[in-house]
Amino acid sequence: MAAALTFDKGDDDNVVSEINTTPLVDVMLVLLIIFLITIPVVTNTIDVKLPNETNHVRETKPENITLSVDSSGAIFWGLEPVADANALTARLKEISQKDPQPEVEIRGDTNARYESIGRVIVACQRAGIVKIGFVTEPAARGA
Repeated sequence: MAAALTFDKGDDDNVVSEINTTPLVDVMLVLLIIFLITIPVVTNTIDVKLPNETNHVRETKPENITLSVDSSGAIFWGLEPVADANALTARLKEISQKDPQPEVEIRGDTNARYESIGRVIVACQRAGIVKIGFVTEPAARGA
């Protein structure tokens, strides 16, 4: 940016400075035009058919394992709290040796962070669990 200095004709000691904003306005208009041109290109995506929501009847078997993650990120095996992801992996490794292998059902609180549920999924993968399901509430009718 350029600054123009003008001197008051009546007194040589007074200096009045003004900032020339014309180059700033020019740059901002160019940036605005660039953003307006590039935004439609960014929002276009490959046309794919996304899956629709489906509800399956949940068959709870006694051998299935229910893991719950509350809003604070604590993990529960049924009603019993699990110390951490390593303890969960160790318990799941014992269960994964059974034949047939039980299904793991994960119940995540709506306010739980994705990271907390992700730790449970990683523990299941490390233990060799083949079938993992997520338990959700059915959608409200008419919504």
